[in-house]
Amino acid sequence: MIRTAERLKTVEEYYFSKKLREVRELIAKGRPIINMGIGSPDLTPSEEVLQSIQDSISEAGAHQYQSYQGLPQLREAIADFYEAKFNVVVNPNNEILPLMGSKEGIMHISLAFLNDGDEVLIPNPGYPTYSSVTKLVGGVPKLYDLYAKNGWFPDLDVLQKQDLTKVKLMWISYPHMPTGAIANTDQLQKLIHFAHKNHILLVNDNPYSFVLSSSPISILSIPGAKEIALELNSLSKTFNMAGWRVGMVLGKEDHINAILKVKSNMDSGMFYGIQKGAIAALKSGEDWFKSLDKIYQRRRELMYILTDRLNCTYDKNAVGMFVWAKLPNGALASEEFIDNILYEKDIFIAPGTIFGSNGEGYIRFSLCVKEAKIKEALGRF
Repeated sequence: MIRTAERLKTVEEYYFSKKLREVRELIAKGRPIINMGIGSPDLTPSEEVLQSIQDSISEAGAHQYQSYQGLPQLREAIADFYEAKFNVVVNPNNEILPLMGSKEGIMHISLAFLNDGDEVLIPNPGYPTYSSVTKLVGGVPKLYDLYAKNGWFPDLDVLQKQDLTKVKLMWISYPHMPTGAIANTDQLQKLIHFAHKNHILLVNDNPYSFVLSSSPISILSIPGAKEIALELNSLSKTFNMAGWRVGMVLGKEDHINAILKVKSNMDSGMFYGIQKGAIAALKSGEDWFKSLDKIYQRRRELMYILTDRLNCTYDKNAVGMFVWAKLPNGALASEEFIDNILYEKDIFIAPGTIFGSNGEGYIRFSLCVKEAKIKEALGRF
């Protein structure tokens, strides 16, 4: 009998992998399921992006192995984008590493910086992959609490009183996933100071800056950040390119080189055409961002109505492509609540508990649902 690795005992199958299998089974039985659970953009990339990948297919060298560091033009486009949108200057030659989606970056960063037994500060609630990857590479998750009363921002005074001697890495994500909370420059400065003081590598996972957000911010815009911080970003949400798997990590040359050492042993470069499409996307004008926000704004207003009908409350200042909603007092537990709606109304909503214990009492609606489907969902209530 072939036994699996012991590390697999530390993690479970990703929630959406399991739950969407259940949803597909219901659909196969003829149930008219409306999926409001997962943040996979249903919109298409721009015509310029689609034309760029089509044109690239016949170019010389398009089908050969590509550089582990990506095309120089792609790194330059990322650098230009960061300077224009975040007022952050990075060297495209050695401070940017394109990724096959930012999710792989979580693994690469963890492999590059964590030894067995190193502790990692992980937000609760937060993206589940931070914990699972930490465990898979032999690290130890050390959850830090986020609460609505604090604007979903960590209490750094409480954290400082803990034993941080084994902490090597700290994950943050602002705008925050799943709540949509934002952090201002003063808050980010406090995080940078905390990381410097405790010799912790701070990683900001930042894919939601341009969805219903009027003031995008990068942690690398904070003085002193580059010495102690990395930033992950992605084209998935901003440019409707989730299936293309295009991400990036930015930071100090030494940190980027460490990640590159891992990445170069994991893949053989991103497909040329995808890189060319990414370059076109990064050069998009303001009209692109405005048109995207108009669509999501209309969807969000309809989703607010649905949320109201469930007697939930929400923060209208939150950004991103989700509505994070608090269940009414006395309601069922989050997973039981969403299962009832799934089986009674044929609507799938994500329970807050998949993002951590502090997600109990909350549910999350995705805005990656067409207006007609949201209206249909409203009609079921």
